Amino acid sequence: MRCTMLWNRNWKAMKSDENRALLFAFGLCAKAGKLVYGVPMVCEALKKQKVMAVFAAADNAPNSAKRLLDRCAFYGVPLYELAIDGDTLSGAVGKSGRLAALAVTDQSLCQLVLSKLPKNTENDKHEN
Repeated sequence: MRCTMLWNRNWKAMKSDENRALLFAFGLCAKAGKLVYGVPMVCEALKKQKVMAVFAAADNAPNSAKRLLDRCAFYGVPLYELAIDGDTLSGAVGKSGRLAALAVTDQSLCQLVLSKLPKNTENDKHEN
C-alpha cells in the first residue's frame, strides 16, 4: 500500500513537463555519478569546494534549510529551493527514503539542470 501511495505521489509531481525534465536531468547526473545526496554529505562537499549548485526539496525541515542556506552563503554556492518534495527527488535519482538536498558537482551537468528549472516563482534562488 505504501509503495502505491508513493508512486501515485511521484506520478502527480512528474505530470508537469517542467518537473519531468528537471527530474530526468537529476537522474542523468546520478547516473554519471555527479550528485551528492543529503544535507550532511552536501555540507561536507561544500567544505571540499566540489559543488557547483545545491538544490533543496520543498519539504525540508527548518534546521536543514537554515544549515544549507548558511553553508551555501559562506562558500558562495547558489542554493535553489525546488517545488518538489523529497520523496519525488529520491525516486528520480534512484534512492530509497526522502532526500532533503542534492548537490551537482560537474559544471556542464549543472548547466543542464539549471536550464531545466521551471521559470516560475516556485524556484527561489538565494543569492550569496
